[in-house]
Amino acid sequence: QVQLVESGGGLVQAGGSLRLSCAASGSIFSINAMGWYRQAPGKQRDLVAVITNGGSTNYLDSVKGRFTISRTNAKNTVTLQMNSLKPEDTAVYYCHADAVALTTLRRSDYWGQGTQVTVSS
Repeated sequence: QVQLVESGGGLVQAGGSLRLSCAASGSIFSINAMGWYRQAPGKQRDLVAVITNGGSTNYLDSVKGRFTISRTNAKNTVTLQMNSLKPEDTAVYYCHADAVALTTLRRSDYWGQGTQVTVSS
């Protein structure tokens, strides 16, 4: 299995910054894309940013220019730097990995436990 452990998050005023980190561990054969999703109360879970193992990135339109995703392949970590935060960014943020575990040798989706980001106005 693959475990994802998130850190960061918290409460910040509008215009502030936060940094989320996620480390993958366990019986990892390979990790393809890693990314961050978010889910606000009563809403669906949306993709915020994703980065492939080749370094290609994709962002939710509303965060382009404010959020930056980066990845350290050797350490199986992914980071989301969030600047110019807005109240509408408030949500639970989940780390995601498209990975292959040694135990299954099949691509599967893996999720972190989620971390709360609250932006006050």
